[in-house]
Amino acid sequence: MSPLAFPDAERLVVDHLRNRPELAGTVIDNRPPPGFDGTQKAVLVSRVGGAWVDDLHLDQPLIDLEVYGPDKTAAHTVALAARAAVLTLTGTTYGGAAVTDVTEADGPRWLPDHNRPAGHRYLSTVRISVRPA
Repeated sequence: MSPLAFPDAERLVVDHLRNRPELAGTVIDNRPPPGFDGTQKAVLVSRVGGAWVDDLHLDQPLIDLEVYGPDKTAAHTVALAARAAVLTLTGTTYGGAAVTDVTEADGPRWLPDHNRPAGHRYLSTVRISVRPA
């Protein structure tokens, strides 16, 4: 039996969101850009857990979306756009892996960032189901 080839779940989400026209002009990555103070429109993507489900042959990563904006209203607007866009991942492929499902684990919630007090942040979590190549 050949070893499993797990896709990079963070990069899968980043690449998907970067191609969405409703998020044009928004920084989308798995790490903040140099000089980031939280006031830019940004979606920071991080795998925060999840597990391999052997019986289903699925990786089910939990993915956090930290969404920032210049004010609370702008951050919320970007959070809703990112939320809708990530839910369209079902049925897509990435490096031979297939996304079979996306489930919202925790919708956007206001969460001030004490490390970036000028920023406005919403946080949400999704679980994606990915069948490796």
